[in-house]
Amino acid sequence: MVFILWILAVILVIAGIVQLFKGETLWGIVLIIVGFAVGPGGYSIFK
Repeated sequence: MVFILWILAVILVIAGIVQLFKGETLWGIVLIIVGFAVGPGGYSIFK
């Protein structure tokens, strides 16, 4: 389960970074924050 959450968090953060480069600042920041919230490292909403 931890591995799946880690993969999901990485995908969300990468998607957020891509959105930032496209000029979608708000959407990119939201995706990065959600990626940090889902990820098993640091803060996780699933702990």
